[in-house]
Amino acid sequence: MAALCRLVRSRTQLIAALGCSASRQKHTLPDLPYDYGALQPHISAEIMQLHHSKHHATYVNNLNVAEEKYKEALAKGDVTAQVSLQPALKFNGGGHINHTIFWTNLSPNGGGEPQGELMEAIKRDFGSFGNFKEKLTAVSVGVQGSGWGWLGFNQDQGRLQVTACSNQDPLQGTTGLVPLLGIDVWEHAYYLQYKNVRPDYLKAIWNVISWENVSARYTACKK
Repeated sequence: MAALCRLVRSRTQLIAALGCSASRQKHTLPDLPYDYGALQPHISAEIMQLHHSKHHATYVNNLNVAEEKYKEALAKGDVTAQVSLQPALKFNGGGHINHTIFWTNLSPNGGGEPQGELMEAIKRDFGSFGNFKEKLTAVSVGVQGSGWGWLGFNQDQGRLQVTACSNQDPLQGTTGLVPLLGIDVWEHAYYLQYKNVRPDYLKAIWNVISWENVSARYTACKK
């Protein structure tokens, strides 16, 4: 019974994050708020095009397929099929959620340091912006295989936290933290430009972080 409750709760969290219901339209690939080449030289146009139009698009397409199958399983009362679809919903739903956040976390006018309340919170919870940057970089470098490094907000404690998620696990759906800044460390996010040297990619990506977007997310999650 406990396992079934966890399954239902996990599915409910993912539905809430995706904003989907049985009557909603299919998920679509969001447009980027900038051109594929806008983040050069830090992230190449080729990487951005493949990452957005191929990888993210695949998550969207597979999520729609999985949701359609899940709806059919619900209609039939087929619990076995519902359970078997959970990995596909989590992986592709997480991939869609994560990348939708990621694109807005980046900007050709990014870089530097945040201002205002977000900077104050970073200093409060990490000591300094430099300490925070080092911690998120280290967590992201340390992801084994594929995954994401995250800055999230713990609403229960009212504090910022840095953590990592494996594969495409969505931050809020798996940890409860509200996502503010995500760094994709799957190799498709950097290999064509940085080969297997993940630390070089992580050093470069700080130059295109949109602190305006991260700050807006922080303000919104505190309301």
